[in-house]
Amino acid sequence: MSYAVENARFQWEEGERRLLQMPEPARSQLDTAVWVVLDELRRRLGSAFTVEELASFYAQDVDWASDIAQREAAGTDSSWVVDAAFNRYAREATNYAGGRTREAPGRATAPVDN
Repeated sequence: MSYAVENARFQWEEGERRLLQMPEPARSQLDTAVWVVLDELRRRLGSAFTVEELASFYAQDVDWASDIAQREAAGTDSSWVVDAAFNRYAREATNYAGGRTREAPGRATAPVDN
């Protein structure tokens, strides 16, 4: 897994973790904002994508997602909302394997010399 993907995944998981630590009713309100951003992610990226493509999309520009989160009353927590949305969407990637990225079919890994 590339550094860019690892870094993005770390940020996404951190956003999800922070949201889960929020007290109610703030957590429910932020979770609603996550789902709104997630719906827009689906619209923009589609249903067939890899974790690498999602990380690249994340690196390009997420201002649009922050704007949506802020409109949904996320306020200063909008970056956490965006990261949590990307974290949840990553689970739908074609190469997502329970928390880690799996190799695309047909790609051989180089043997390790001992």
